[in-house]
Amino acid sequence: MISISKSLDVLPMDLFEPSRNASLVGNCYALVIVDDFSRYTWILFLVSKNDAYKAFKKLAKILQNENGYYIKSIRSDLEGVFQNAKFDRFCEKHGIMHNYLASRTPQQNDVVERKNRSLEEIARTMLNESNLPKYFLADAVHIDFCVLNRTLIRPILKKTSYELYRARKPNISHLRVFGCKCFILNNEKDNLGKLDPKSDEGLHIGYAINDHAYRVYNRRLLTVEESMHVVFDESDNYLPKPVVNELEVDDLRIVLQKNKLIDLDATDSCAVEEPVVSADFPKEWKTPKDLTLENVIDNIERGVSTRKSLNNLCETMTFVSQVEPKNLKEALQDNNWILTMQ
Repeated sequence: MISISKSLDVLPMDLFEPSRNASLVGNCYALVIVDDFSRYTWILFLVSKNDAYKAFKKLAKILQNENGYYIKSIRSDLEGVFQNAKFDRFCEKHGIMHNYLASRTPQQNDVVERKNRSLEEIARTMLNESNLPKYFLADAVHIDFCVLNRTLIRPILKKTSYELYRARKPNISHLRVFGCKCFILNNEKDNLGKLDPKSDEGLHIGYAINDHAYRVYNRRLLTVEESMHVVFDESDNYLPKPVVNELEVDDLRIVLQKNKLIDLDATDSCAVEEPVVSADFPKEWKTPKDLTLENVIDNIERGVSTRKSLNNLCETMTFVSQVEPKNLKEALQDNNWILTMQ
């Protein structure tokens, strides 16, 4: 049974815990506000906790002018961000009742607490799936609340949050995969030559707030743009591949030739084909940044030793000392040991 009759009667709110990685514009906090009737959610990204009042004041004016509804009450915890003189004066001026939770009882504000957990879990999954840095967390959370408002169905009422709040069915045709590869139309008409590429490669990171456009990360300019002239590649191979420069490739070919995995004389330096390697090695190499011969430790002729191979070695061999040590220190310093097979 639902005790609330319309939207904006009760607005539970809570503050996202600070993130270790700030967003691209420096936001570390997020104010989450949920409509208790429709479960429609708004997220306001903040640089510090002190910006919570200004963000809520701005959103409250927009919401009350949007559908003609008035905010009757808000619900928050006893944190100093919400329990202060500014919030009290604003609520008293506009006739809003401010309900506080009892101390150490977050279950009283379970609606927004569950919403915070859902946004956090989905954002972490999206970042790990797309292999994007953590400073894209705000963009991932912004996509989360856009998708949840249009897909989650309100129990009992059998309608989505978007349909209950805006009184129309949502349109999801514009939704795209987060972090997928995309191609952005190059609008530099003055500096664009006849043979220059007409598009730049980028990554889809969200949707514009005030415009009907996509937010994309331009990998050539290293900037975030908002544009509608975007073509998306949502195939399975959209994940960014590790970048390998020419010096790393040459050093890798020398190492493989010394280990007799490839014939360096038989390969053409100008050929486009990839070098033929042994079946014991993966098809795609994940090379470190400084793969040079000067940075190689120990003898390079020994090949590659992994932790798994060392574990197998310990399972089949035993190191026996020829002298019985008196204590642990002598055992660790003993070099007179022999290798025996089990």
